[in-house]
Amino acid sequence: MSLYEHYRKEEHPFVDQVLEWKSIASDQFRPKLTDFLDPRQQEIAMSLIGQNDDIRISYWGGQDQAERKRGLLYPDYFEPGNGDFELSVYEINYPVKFAQLEHRKILGALMNVGLKREKFGDILTDGTRFQVILADEVADFVTWNFTSAGKTKVSLEKISNEKDIIQMEQEFLFSEATVSSLRLDTVLAEAFNISRSKVKPFVQNGDVKLNWKTEEDPSSQVEVKDVISLRGKGRCHVVSIDGQTKKGKWRITIGFPR
Repeated sequence: MSLYEHYRKEEHPFVDQVLEWKSIASDQFRPKLTDFLDPRQQEIAMSLIGQNDDIRISYWGGQDQAERKRGLLYPDYFEPGNGDFELSVYEINYPVKFAQLEHRKILGALMNVGLKREKFGDILTDGTRFQVILADEVADFVTWNFTSAGKTKVSLEKISNEKDIIQMEQEFLFSEATVSSLRLDTVLAEAFNISRSKVKPFVQNGDVKLNWKTEEDPSSQVEVKDVISLRGKGRCHVVSIDGQTKKGKWRITIGFPR
């Protein structure tokens, strides 16, 4: 059985990338640090590296509940610490009394300064305060160039005390559903209570992401642990696929972040 059979076709280039990282860490017998990885990429890398080989992998994203994390591949003799992941958390200062910030505005502004998504992790918030987690190698560049989010003037201040980092704990609501198929558009229609005819244009227009990647094929098959997001509606993940009914429909459990 081919290694690639365990992964979707669009994931094959990332599989190759992980194997290259593993080869570097093994051949040079030194740690290899990755950019920020989304949870699906973390899962793929963990499945390829394992923890019983000469090379191991660990993750850190700046705080315990971080979604996006940097990976560190290292020889089994090495004991990694948080400092080895070379990332820092920055407070986004802005005139709180006179302006409002939003996650999407911050995300867009960071991308507009020329920053690749792989170079920064989660954007943290408690509703008023906002923080961003940056790879150390781009932090100076971002500090100089990230001066506004939308029309709001901002500045970055590095956080030195871990107690000042916003801790975001994710809670979920779960819903059981029955769908005619495991197609992306079918599951999306059920999850967000939208007619399938209206979902299809969303997918084709690039408004839907499957496992953090834009997916424009409505017929893509959904699997357990898949994360689906619809622009303007939110995100859900497929907790379980619980078999078929006598009429051939699929019973699934969907989780929604609170």
